[in-house]
Amino acid sequence: MKKENSHNLGVEGEKIAKKHLLDKGYAILQQNWRFKKLEVDIIASYKDLIVFVEVKSRSTSDFGEPELFVTKKKQGFLISAAHEYLVSNDIELECRFDIVSVLQNNNKISVKHLEGAFYPSIK
Repeated sequence: MKKENSHNLGVEGEKIAKKHLLDKGYAILQQNWRFKKLEVDIIASYKDLIVFVEVKSRSTSDFGEPELFVTKKKQGFLISAAHEYLVSNDIELECRFDIVSVLQNNNKISVKHLEGAFYPSIK
């Protein structure tokens, strides 16, 4: 039952994040875009950017704000997926990595949009 509830929370969080982005003028290009085992929750365009968005939803902030759960490892997966998306679609626009944090506690919903939340590291 817990798994189903967390899945529903995630699906609902992505709907809330999508509406938030659309309200801010973003165009949604893809949702839940997959490459092998990698996934990007939302790929959007905004002005002259391609924006890769990770959505994190939680029902409580008792263990920290939702955005804190986007680990370095998860960031690496998103960067790899973004690279594949850009290459496979022959896109040469600047890109940005955002996090949309959705906290759904009882009937209260809080949305936090962190633009440029992280950047690819140069190795």
